[in-house]
Amino acid sequence: MPRYQPQPSDRFTFGLWTVGHVGRDPFGEPTRDALSPPDIVRLVAEEGAMGVNLHDNDLVPIDASPAERDRIVRDFTAALDETGLAVPMATTNLFSDPAFRDGAFTNPDPAVRAFALQKTMGAIDLGVELGAETYVFWGGREGTEADAGRDPLDGLEWFREALNYLLAYCADSDYDLRFALEPKPNEPRGDIFLPTVGSMLAFIETLDDPSRVGVNPEVAHETMAGLNFTHAVAQAWGAGKLFHIDLNDQNPGRYDQDFRFGAHNPKAAFHLVRFLEGVGYDGPLHFDAHAYRTSDAQDVKAFAEGCMRTYLILKEKAEQFAQDDEIQTLLAEVTGTDDPGGAGLAGPYSTDGAAALRAHDFDRAALGRRGRPYERLDQLTTDLLLGVR
Repeated sequence: MPRYQPQPSDRFTFGLWTVGHVGRDPFGEPTRDALSPPDIVRLVAEEGAMGVNLHDNDLVPIDASPAERDRIVRDFTAALDETGLAVPMATTNLFSDPAFRDGAFTNPDPAVRAFALQKTMGAIDLGVELGAETYVFWGGREGTEADAGRDPLDGLEWFREALNYLLAYCADSDYDLRFALEPKPNEPRGDIFLPTVGSMLAFIETLDDPSRVGVNPEVAHETMAGLNFTHAVAQAWGAGKLFHIDLNDQNPGRYDQDFRFGAHNPKAAFHLVRFLEGVGYDGPLHFDAHAYRTSDAQDVKAFAEGCMRTYLILKEKAEQFAQDDEIQTLLAEVTGTDDPGGAGLAGPYSTDGAAALRAHDFDRAALGRRGRPYERLDQLTTDLLLGVR
């Protein structure tokens, strides 16, 4: 088997909207032909992926008749059976249609909110039919441009009511489905409600059944706000809420670029892979990215291959990092594991421990003189990534 050749066991997935992206942007028309959903399935299977994910209307047009819907799903399912691909995750498009111009679940018009619920229930049915285990909610229109027009408490309460309704619908339908909320700070709205992983985690605890709801963080979304994505993922993991993850790349402060994974910030991508592999994340590794507008059909395949290849290369680098004696010695020095002076003093609280801590005589001047070899450690990491270590 060639080195860095992805296998289904690597758990890589792509959305129909990713490799199926036709190169359109806000300033330009499509630059490549659309692929049918069955053709997308065959393409990503050929490249070694495990599955495909979809919005409802990536597969079934919003105005399709019931007969058309059944035919499309039948052809799609046949392609899944032919290739062995799975559909681990599904979601709803609540942002493209003009009906959602001012939001879906947070729209001030109750008729729009009801339509959004109806559309989502149908999409949940479709996802379950295709075998999805996770259902993602990205509120692309859930926000404002003019704060004078929306009380954020109302918007958040409507959002909460919608999710509670859909949780109840799944329970009533005997659907064993987890919800994953996807935060994003802006675009296409000026300001989107619940813009970061931390805000989503706090919101989840206000729902009727928070045990069934987690997050789906995306590299580009935290990065475009100038935040550290790996830190956000660690917070989600620590809370037991990392239900799904979207991998791509992004330059801070820009529009949502959705670059190939590792294309612009390979060191940040490395630390993300190192974290995911280190904690044993075993969910799908979903690439929510798309090829450059300049790409032709063959280059789209190179894009898909590149996303997976980069992850596998960085996974190997993470293993090297963990086995590098000098790096691990420096890490032990940084974390104080080679200095027993403070051992046990800052552990879990106890009455005796607190008394011992209060009585301990710290050498404050010595603590202030203790350096941290982060320059050396970071350069060793850079050497490793550049292939000279």
